[in-house]
Amino acid sequence: MKHYDFPTHFRELYDRAVALYAKGQRGAETFFDKEQTAWLASNGITPQHVYDYAEDEVNDGEPGFAHAILIESARHNYFMNVQHGKPSAHVLDVATLPAKTDAAKGIEWLPRIIPKAKAKLRGELPASLMYCCGGDRRFFKAHDILPSEFLGVVWRNADNDAATIDWVVARSKTAK
Repeated sequence: MKHYDFPTHFRELYDRAVALYAKGQRGAETFFDKEQTAWLASNGITPQHVYDYAEDEVNDGEPGFAHAILIESARHNYFMNVQHGKPSAHVLDVATLPAKTDAAKGIEWLPRIIPKAKAKLRGELPASLMYCCGGDRRFFKAHDILPSEFLGVVWRNADNDAATIDWVVARSKTAK
């Protein structure tokens, strides 16, 4: 089963990636065989996504499997139900992202993380970007936001970035 067993199979590949990275293996393209790579693709995930989680877990101790499965479940849901299992042909151009220091309503990183979240949902992140990287995690922690919850807010608000910004402002006030 492809969908019902998604969490179990994702866990196996996640654990494999963490173990390989911890042993010193590098390069997302070396972590999974053809069948595993095909399974990831059929669920809207690239080997790079799993590699990034493994790299950060080994080097930083986070985001960890719990966040990874929630994020990738949101991506899987979007991939299956909005994209109907068809990957996007578009890749986010990193040069178009707002600067890390840009702010919206006084909140740094917010203008940057919204397009990153949209690209994550659509499967359009380039290999050089990770959703829930160290900078993203600092943002989420500062404003008490679950990374997968943010994906849901961005998804519901579609192109209404002002609504997403207002939601973050309200959440941030309760976090302090």
